[in-house]
Amino acid sequence: MILTFLISLLLLQAPAPGGEFDMDEYLYGHVVDAYDWHITTVNGKHVSVPLLIIARSKTTGWHVFSSGKLAHGHEYEGFYILHDQESHRDRLLEHTPSGDVRPLDISITKNVAGLLFNSLVLVLLVLFGVKWYRKHDAREEAPGGFSGLLEMLVMMVEDDIIKPCIGPDYKRYSPYLLTAFFFIFVNNLLGIVPFFPGGANITGNIAVTFMMAMFTFLAVNLFGNKHYYKDIFWPEVPLFLKAFPLMPLIEIIGLFTKPFSLMVRLFANILAGHMMILGVVSVVFLTASLGPAMNGGLSVIAVLFGVFMDVLELLVAFLQAYIFTMLSSVFIGLSRQHPEEEKAEE
Repeated sequence: MILTFLISLLLLQAPAPGGEFDMDEYLYGHVVDAYDWHITTVNGKHVSVPLLIIARSKTTGWHVFSSGKLAHGHEYEGFYILHDQESHRDRLLEHTPSGDVRPLDISITKNVAGLLFNSLVLVLLVLFGVKWYRKHDAREEAPGGFSGLLEMLVMMVEDDIIKPCIGPDYKRYSPYLLTAFFFIFVNNLLGIVPFFPGGANITGNIAVTFMMAMFTFLAVNLFGNKHYYKDIFWPEVPLFLKAFPLMPLIEIIGLFTKPFSLMVRLFANILAGHMMILGVVSVVFLTASLGPAMNGGLSVIAVLFGVFMDVLELLVAFLQAYIFTMLSSVFIGLSRQHPEEEKAEE
């Protein structure tokens, strides 16, 4: 863990000799999306991996080229990248006769590349674990090593989360919920790794957490039973409350606040964790002008506290995957509830 943190110090962007340390650019530059994958800075020069620009112009059609052609403010085929100083985001723009406009942009950005790489890692890990079961009879022999760890996690999620929260038809939702748990967990873990191809802020990107919450929203509302919708539109409340549809209005609002809470909780916790670690590392650079003694002493404290934060982020990586899966299971379980009379008949 200490070695990992020291590597992060070497790779993170430090100010050029004699230059002023830009805290905002330092923090946001590592958590926002970009058209290239920044690795480190050597003597003031950025070392980055160029990614793929895929854009559709209204006048000239589709364009596919490397983002390296747009590096350092260059223009290529009428396209250029504008860095917004306020939001610290890069925007792809195109020169047209009527002015600069944003084209249809489906480029492979840093977060997209990180998402694809992390998903590939997840698939390979699962296939590696499955390989043991193809060669052994699990009824006679317990797996060990990585396959045993994978089985333990699968059983924990299914037995401790999915079964109790959903009920008898839990198997219908197990594939999605297990996928959600491992997808979030793997992306959280690789987001902590400070060197390429790790460090992409996937689950700290609200677009990713929005889609995860949307999947849960669809699973809840597309497969909810009639009792679930009856409780929304005609709940068991006194008649005067039904005359004025206050309760249905509250329930309908609740349909959207539940996935919204899933989206914001995962996004905010992961993003905050990344920002806190970056803030600790920045102490080394912020105190460089205070002299060797002050800088050295505070750097030691920053390293020790940074290692502690890294260990804490390992716990958060697991907890956020666990909480998202648990709440999704609870919401799905609530949509599969049956009236007490039906339970008694069963």
